[in-house]
Amino acid sequence: MINNMHLAKVGAAQLETTTRKTENSEASINFRDILGSKMETPVHFSKHASLRLNDRNINLSGEQIDRVTDGISKANEKGIRDSLVLVDDVALVVNVKSRTVITAISQAQENIFSNIDGAVIV
Repeated sequence: MINNMHLAKVGAAQLETTTRKTENSEASINFRDILGSKMETPVHFSKHASLRLNDRNINLSGEQIDRVTDGISKANEKGIRDSLVLVDDVALVVNVKSRTVITAISQAQENIFSNIDGAVIV
């Protein structure tokens, strides 16, 4: 009788462990999916860049943002860390690794750019 009760407890413990493993793998998959979706975000705009876009009345269309995303990918392929991305009449300084626009200006306003190690015209 004691052996059967012991076996029942061991069986229940194994079932609980298996259930936990299944729950943990589901949690891992969900985390992996969430991380993957975050990594696919094409481009981020820093608070500073968002303010500059607004202050300078610069509006980027979806097509222009797609071109910026493409430019960031090209800069990344060439090993550029901080890039000037020119799209139409807008100049964007971008941190390539984080895919973040740091600042944005109209090309007609200024023409000096510092702290970049490459430029992409898209």
